[in-house]
Amino acid sequence: MNSPYEMTIDLNVLDHLGINLYSNVAAVLTEIVANAWDADATIVTIDYDYAKQQITITDNGIGMTIKDMNDKFLKVGYRRRVQETTTTARGRHVMGRKGLGKLSLFSIAESVRVQSIKNTERHGLKMAVSRIREAINGQQSRYVPDAIPADELDVSVGTKIILSELKKGRVPSTLVALRRRLARRFSVVGSKDFSVLIDGSPVTAADRDDIRAVEYIWHIGDENTDRTASAPNFKAQAILPNRLDGWDPAWVVSGWIGTAVKPKMLVDADNNNLNSIVLMAHGRLIQENILDNINDGRLYTKYLTGQLEADFLDFDSDDDIATSDRQRIQESDPRSAAMSAYLKVLLSKIEPQWAKWRREFGALEIAEEHPVIKEWFDSLDDSYREQAKSLLSKVNSLPIDDAEDRRMVLRDSIMAFERLKLRGTVHELINAVEIGADKLIPLIAQRDTLEASLYRDIIKSRIEVIRVFNKIVDDDEKEKALQQHLFDHMWLLDPTWERADGSELIESRLMQEGVVVDDLTEKESLGRVDIKYRTVLGTHIIVELKRAHRRMGILELQQQGMLYVDKLQKILAAQGLHGEKIEVVFVIGPPLVDEGYNHNRVANMLEAISPGSRIVHFDTLINGALKAYQAYIDSNKELDRIDKVVARLS
Repeated sequence: MNSPYEMTIDLNVLDHLGINLYSNVAAVLTEIVANAWDADATIVTIDYDYAKQQITITDNGIGMTIKDMNDKFLKVGYRRRVQETTTTARGRHVMGRKGLGKLSLFSIAESVRVQSIKNTERHGLKMAVSRIREAINGQQSRYVPDAIPADELDVSVGTKIILSELKKGRVPSTLVALRRRLARRFSVVGSKDFSVLIDGSPVTAADRDDIRAVEYIWHIGDENTDRTASAPNFKAQAILPNRLDGWDPAWVVSGWIGTAVKPKMLVDADNNNLNSIVLMAHGRLIQENILDNINDGRLYTKYLTGQLEADFLDFDSDDDIATSDRQRIQESDPRSAAMSAYLKVLLSKIEPQWAKWRREFGALEIAEEHPVIKEWFDSLDDSYREQAKSLLSKVNSLPIDDAEDRRMVLRDSIMAFERLKLRGTVHELINAVEIGADKLIPLIAQRDTLEASLYRDIIKSRIEVIRVFNKIVDDDEKEKALQQHLFDHMWLLDPTWERADGSELIESRLMQEGVVVDDLTEKESLGRVDIKYRTVLGTHIIVELKRAHRRMGILELQQQGMLYVDKLQKILAAQGLHGEKIEVVFVIGPPLVDEGYNHNRVANMLEAISPGSRIVHFDTLINGALKAYQAYIDSNKELDRIDKVVARLS
């Protein structure tokens, strides 16, 4: 049929598909290496001349005739898989598909020279971006490269490509960086029949530099590949399924996923981020990071790296799933959705295993560094040991390099765990009540032990207070120092004593009456002694404090005590309070003379002051309090155990 319409291709398409499509030399070299693979090359050499700013790529493949060069290499969009075969003479699956890869050369170089030899026919051409743009601006429909003179040809086998006048910012700063990036784009590089050499040194799987940081590895399928030799931090490995239920039998995935020791280890020397899972198809990169397809922001994803190979994404019978630059796959394709679903299943298995391994190995690392930690683990009940391992393994993974800081965090973590683990037994307690006494009794016994640990700091603090008070007494300091220390810590006299509401008002009245005098100078001029007043448990307590080494008589104490009781009774009566219980406690140093030979007389005179009045000696007070609290610590093995752990981590 005759039609008034026709479709034409403008050379301007080269701008979109080649000159401006690729952004770095690694992506461009990927296309050249893939072409060498398709040409059945066994060796590809890449040489970078810094002085000339020139990259030369040679291969020992089958080469091209002039006709091949025109019909295949220079023909944009030539599809070998459709127009020829999908496998090479060596049985390799062809990597090229769209026929656009050769255009990538212009994205990093202003000048491109190509030489090739096949069947003794040696020839070559040179192309320049400036000439292509002239053709584009002249609205021409074709571009004619210049032929290289025969005397300038030096290719002896396969194909040779020279890229010169390299564009700034698109060439890596070092060959090491180029080696890493190229190694990550091929799984076939380094195999027994395909080598890529950069400046004479072969690129290997180790150059990918991703497995260096890995400590846990998951192999996809029942693979025999030993990757641990390249993983100096390796600790554990596992096997994951290589397909999902319901998939076509031909859909199979291989490769590995790993987790790094620390996320910062997934940044290489060139500041490239390796926190990615590379996706390959038929030995070549098809997506730089399939993790981009997964919406998962949990902590473990920051540790992930790996490489998956899924040839079914590039089957010849299916549409091409790769984008034009062949660095990612089209998300709208059902195969892409299937791959994302598969990865989610893998990650759902990896995350809990990762957490478990981190607990186990993290705890072992700390135990090796601090043997006392192992003693602490062993002393814990089984129900808490896993939680303790989880806590300390997380502490161990914190980015703390200073050894003293790490010890401090470990010490504080143990203390916090011992104090707070009681809260974690609530659900166990409820379950135990439902199950029966055989489960409840051990839990209650454990609860008592755990609850005791909550008083550790209070008890140790009180022992220190007693020791300070003892020093004040031994130094025979004035009443003011004794008074301040004693009345700031009334539990020294009686652990049950506490100030009652309203006692401040009564105490102020006693001060107005001249009974309570805080100023020492005024006290001495009045001839009075210093006392303090408390109300506890419905009883009004008046405490009379004497200097530690001052010897007193019972008559003097009785006279002072009666004065205080009379004054207090009048103040209470004015408030409508009658018959209130009042006790006077005398805190003195040396024993009264009368106590040694007439104990009954002393008791009767104290009773005459007010029922319940008594004498407390400093030595008795100090020794009794110290003995009581020290005995509590000595009898509590849990507190002693924690003390030793913390002390040895200090």
